[in-house]
Amino acid sequence: MDHVQETHGGAANEPAGAHGQQHPLGIYFKIWGLLFVLSTASYLVDYFHLQGTLRWTLIVAFMLLKAGLIVSVFMHMVWERLALLYAILVPPLLLLVLLGIGALEADYTFLTRGTFFSTGS
Repeated sequence: MDHVQETHGGAANEPAGAHGQQHPLGIYFKIWGLLFVLSTASYLVDYFHLQGTLRWTLIVAFMLLKAGLIVSVFMHMVWERLALLYAILVPPLLLLVLLGIGALEADYTFLTRGTFFSTGS
């Protein structure tokens, strides 16, 4: 008699951990459409010759929205809450902390140089 052990939620002849989620194709088509709309809006910023801060704010906002959609859906981060937290949010937060420390150090260095290198005229 053949004893086949069923793995955790998978098929009988599937190795443990080989099963995965199946997401409907509709979500991918919707994201592709949304990426197309965001890319069109990004090109329209140049088409309408927007200038200054408004131009760069819109370009960066569209870029971040597109990158967030790509990372969250096509890299499956939206279904991985802990991975999303560690891979997406922690590195930028650490960079902000390091930039803050660098800015404090730069101020201290600038003020120290002003104290020691100022001419006493």
